[in-house]
Amino acid sequence: MGIICNSGLRVIVRFCMENLVVIREAQESDYPFIFELSPFLAEVAQLEWHSDDTMQKMQDDYISEMLVETVQPSTTLIAETNKIPLGFIHVRTRKDSISGETCGTIPLLAVSPKSQGLGVGKLLIEHGEKWAKNLGCRLLHLEVFANNKKADSFYQNIGFKPETVHMIKPI
Repeated sequence: MGIICNSGLRVIVRFCMENLVVIREAQESDYPFIFELSPFLAEVAQLEWHSDDTMQKMQDDYISEMLVETVQPSTTLIAETNKIPLGFIHVRTRKDSISGETCGTIPLLAVSPKSQGLGVGKLLIEHGEKWAKNLGCRLLHLEVFANNKKADSFYQNIGFKPETVHMIKPI
């Protein structure tokens, strides 16, 4: 696998499943693609106590919030091949709830359905890890919907481990 990086790890070019994949910082022109993946993110939650409309609104609002520039260090990255977007990741910093130290967190990762299983998500996570390490972070945090077994398996296969579980009961 060949890797070419430019200054600040802003672009990584890698051969992934025999395709050249570029990972670069997102531009405003990428926002329609990011929102195009929102229904897939909402669908995998499978939270029967919330309506589909509520889940979709939550996901759209969450993406909108993610794309707003803040003073908190963050980056949104796009994976593409031949200028066709395949997926995105948003990484930012947060205070670890146990140690209190600054750690990296991935509030969103999405790969288009036709690009799943090709290593795109793993490349995006690797770049997110490098971004957080460059800021001095020792930990990388993420949350995944409990019913999203495919994502849970993916994250555990690349080294993430459950730390706490947030539970809810409809009453």
